[in-house]
Amino acid sequence: MNLCPTLIDISESEELPICGNPKCSFLHDVSAYLAAKSPDLSSMCYVYSTQGRCPRGASCRFGSQHLTPSGRNIINITLHEKFRETKSTFNQLDKSVQFSLRKRHYDFSKSDSVIAKYDRKSKEKVQYRHSKKDLLQNESKGKEQLTKEVSGENNTLRDVNDRADVDFICKVDSENDNGSENCADGDSVTSVGEIKRSGAITDEDVIKVRTEERKRVEWNGKLYLSPLTTVGNLPFRRICKEFGAEITCGEMAMASSLLQGVQQEWALVKRHASEDLFGVQLCGNNPYVMTRCAQMLEEKTQIDFIDVNLGCPIELVYQQGGGSGLLRREKTLESVIRCMSNVINLPLTVKTRTGVYANKNMAHALIPNFQEWGASLVTVHGRSREQRYTKSADWKYIEQCAQLGSPLPVFGNGDILSYEDYEQALVNSPTVAGIMIGRGALIKPWIFTEVKEQRHWDISSSDRLGILKKYVNYGLEHWGSDTKGVENTRRFLLEWLSFLHRYIPVGLLEYPPQKINQRPPYYRGRDELETLMASPSCADWLRISEMLLGPVPENYHFLPKHKANSWK
Repeated sequence: MNLCPTLIDISESEELPICGNPKCSFLHDVSAYLAAKSPDLSSMCYVYSTQGRCPRGASCRFGSQHLTPSGRNIINITLHEKFRETKSTFNQLDKSVQFSLRKRHYDFSKSDSVIAKYDRKSKEKVQYRHSKKDLLQNESKGKEQLTKEVSGENNTLRDVNDRADVDFICKVDSENDNGSENCADGDSVTSVGEIKRSGAITDEDVIKVRTEERKRVEWNGKLYLSPLTTVGNLPFRRICKEFGAEITCGEMAMASSLLQGVQQEWALVKRHASEDLFGVQLCGNNPYVMTRCAQMLEEKTQIDFIDVNLGCPIELVYQQGGGSGLLRREKTLESVIRCMSNVINLPLTVKTRTGVYANKNMAHALIPNFQEWGASLVTVHGRSREQRYTKSADWKYIEQCAQLGSPLPVFGNGDILSYEDYEQALVNSPTVAGIMIGRGALIKPWIFTEVKEQRHWDISSSDRLGILKKYVNYGLEHWGSDTKGVENTRRFLLEWLSFLHRYIPVGLLEYPPQKINQRPPYYRGRDELETLMASPSCADWLRISEMLLGPVPENYHFLPKHKANSWK
């Protein structure tokens, strides 16, 4: 039985509130709840020790440190005031924003204006091409030249599937935040009937956001932690930041879910204060959703850039035209990047795979266009969607893409598990602006320290357990210290352990360094804990979680998400 939320966090000085919901099904007797509550997992609450007040109150599984016998929450006023002055987590979903999104009251006029201009220009260009074709036919027949005016009255937005067949020919002037276009082929759209405005010049005609006025980010040479679904959560990113990661990005978020105000999706855009250069990665299949979401994130969150996902290989996302599915819809992809870059002042980045199929690379043909469309950075994962993670990353192809993309910064991604891999990648691809690290950080998050210090770190099992303890504390702070928060922390810890067990200690390697696609044989570590951490068995991962979070619930089963969704 769960305690009523109105009774969970009540300090000693506050009066006991009365639940105003006559249909409330929760327990309202605090003493009865405490008597039936499961035993505390530890006598020390990390949240209370660092923040001065535990918001989980009576429901905290570590509550003996901050609860009175009657279930009141003890507050360390000095520590709590200090914590409130230095906010640690940003980008939480505000209730008013959530309400306006769900009721469709949010003002997206800026995005709609940008999209409408692209839609109108596309129609005008198609009609202009038809008119030129008619003129040529009439001239060949010796007839009088036919002039055909292009109507600008019908600006109705079409479905994304219809838009996919329309050729966008109007190039965005990157200095114009209002979305003005210049014809890419030199033909003037006004010559075929665009309506000319008359009267006084308005601010919209004169004031333009120049490229120099947009927010700039210095990308070159920085260590970039890849956006990682499920395991790339806020507690994990905090760990990587402490080991030297310089750029972090949230987990892939679905743009449509963010626009619906889904709480779970908004949790993916939360940012910790230690993340000094942080971005959000969006996945979507059409410019309407992606442009609106980009506008909203710039207005309602504190982020430094927005990344477009062109690499997600998940079948459901791909079949709906998102992720790597956008690679086969070039016209839609162009409209997504152009509209997003034109509606925000933040840098827009792109993360892509080499293509959809292993024998048909596509990235090299798209990258020269990305800067013209409005991208500030492109990251190339050196595998196709079809390959997933089964083949080695193609760093020679990444170098080809970097050369074609110049002067647009291009990052490389794939198979970095040691500082030697990092250095070799720079030798194979000297043109890249930097390197993104993904699975290598999951297997050994201290890889960022190794790269900076140019050494192999033979980290002990006790030090690795200390990293897990820190992760658990960060998880309890992020997901909560009540029963639900503990089990969420356990689940994400187990997901991470499904990668961590692949690490082979440097002191046991005959020929270091370890390669990322090598699967180690069964071996005995230098102590029992090291042997336990090397086990590929879920049962052993559960034992490790019990060392940190207490016994698992009865009939508890765990299957790693990446195993459940693995490519067969």
